[in-house]
Order: sequence, then structure tokens, then C-alpha cells
Amino acid sequence: MVNEMANVLNHRIDFKVVFSVAGANPNGDPLNGNRPRQTSDGYGEVSDVAIKRKLRNRLQEMGEKIFVQSQDRADDGLKSLKARADSVKELKGQKDESKYQEVACQTWFDVRAFGQVFAFDKGSSVGVRGPVSIQTARSITPIMINDMQITKSVNSKDATGRSSDTMGMKYSIDYAVYQFNGSINVQLAEKTGFTEEDANAIHEALKTLFYNDESSARPAGSMEVLRVYWWEHKNKLGDESPAKIFRTVEIKPNEGVDVVKSTEDIDWGSADSAAKTIQCDKLDIFED
Repeated sequence: MVNEMANVLNHRIDFKVVFSVAGANPNGDPLNGNRPRQTSDGYGEVSDVAIKRKLRNRLQEMGEKIFVQSQDRADDGLKSLKARADSVKELKGQKDESKYQEVACQTWFDVRAFGQVFAFDKGSSVGVRGPVSIQTARSITPIMINDMQITKSVNSKDATGRSSDTMGMKYSIDYAVYQFNGSINVQLAEKTGFTEEDANAIHEALKTLFYNDESSARPAGSMEVLRVYWWEHKNKLGDESPAKIFRTVEIKPNEGVDVVKSTEDIDWGSADSAAKTIQCDKLDIFED
């Protein structure tokens, strides 16, 4: 893809985000009755898809044009991805794959950041690989899930007495700390036109990830970003491998703490010191 956008990102960026959950369900599993996602060994998980959904919402609120919009947040009146793509004159009926990719990346922030598959016509599709990768979040200690039986005060349909759909379950976690990693790949940024300004927008969105994200499962204030570690390297390949960086900065409870109940139970000092040992051009540690 020919990129004509100025100020394209020219150095790799890696990041780690640490957040807390207090009395909430951070990411329900629809295949398990909407219980909080959990690994086989008891650690909590939040899927990368859920994290990118929150990022898209924040970026949209920050004024960026987003292709994959939530139905309840659509700001253009369009009800499907195909309708949104066809609303751009240069894309409707476009057969040149490179031109399609170029226009889509220039039009929508999330396409040039995360990539997208445009598969609306039978037998044909256009794929874009985005430079921003997000990993699944995992809790630093095993989680305990609270089960609550709930009822509705009215039947959904006419029935004699209470119908079966008046009963349900609600789940929450008293307290847990999660972390996830991510990177921005320069080679893919050059192809999609992802810029320095775009990277700054991602950085800001990560800091405010849970603003305006409240729901019955996630009450206001129940999810909070605690730390954002943001490493900017000197070159395209980076000064250290992402694996080494992420492995070095370990978020863990204080010695002797088995159950994390607040931020005071976290050993931030060793994590911050480890972050600074990485030989990169710039390190920003955001603390809420």
C-alpha cells in the first residue's frame, strides 16, 4: 500500500497496562452463563477483543472516526459495517485492493490501528493488518467469583404466575488486579499510515480506558487504570525484544500477601524499577 500520510510512526512502541476491578464483572463469558472469564488455574481474564472495544469507544469520544462502532454508540446513523463502508464514495464498488486499503486506513482510525477484514461481497474480501496488537489481560492472582441470584419483578411475556425468565444470576469479583501487554509495529504502521499522533491517541485512551464504560455489571468507579508503562524505542526493531520487556516488569503482590484487596498490596517499587532498566529512548509511567 502506498502511504502518503505525513509523520508516520518510525520507532517501535511497547506498553503494559495494569488495572483494578472492584465489585464488578470485567468481562463475562457468554458460553459460561456470563461468569467472569477465568483460566483453568483460576486466574481472571479479559479478552483482547473486549479491551479493543473499550479503546474504540474512548477514541470515538476523543473525536476519532471509528469503523467498528457499538450499535448504541453509532454516531453516523448507519446500522451495519457494510453500510458504513459503502457510505465512502471511494470504497463503494472499489475493485482495486490496494486503493481500498489505502482509503479505509485514511478514513477510520481503528482500521489503520487494529486492522480489519472487509468481507461484504460473496467470494471477495479485503484485509488490512494493523500495527497495534493487544494481548489478553490476566489477573496477577487467582480470582474469587461471587454468585448472586436475581429476579425480575415482571414477566417478559404474558404468563400465569412467574415465568422462568424472571430468574437469573449476576456475578462479580470483590477485588482483583489485571495486566495486559501491547505493541505497535513500525513495518505495519508504514503500510496503514499510522502516525505519531495516532500513537499518542492510543496512549491517552489507555490511560482513560474505563471512562464512560459503566454498566450494571461494571458500576461507575469499579474499574480503574492503575499504571500505564509506555516504552518508545529509538528505531524500528526496538532496543529490546517485547518478550524481555514484558517479562522484566512483573506486577506482583507484596511479600506475604496472598489475597490482593487494594493497591497497597502491590509491590509497585520493584515493577517501576524494572521498567527503568529497559534501554529505550523514552519511558513514561502513568499512575492514576
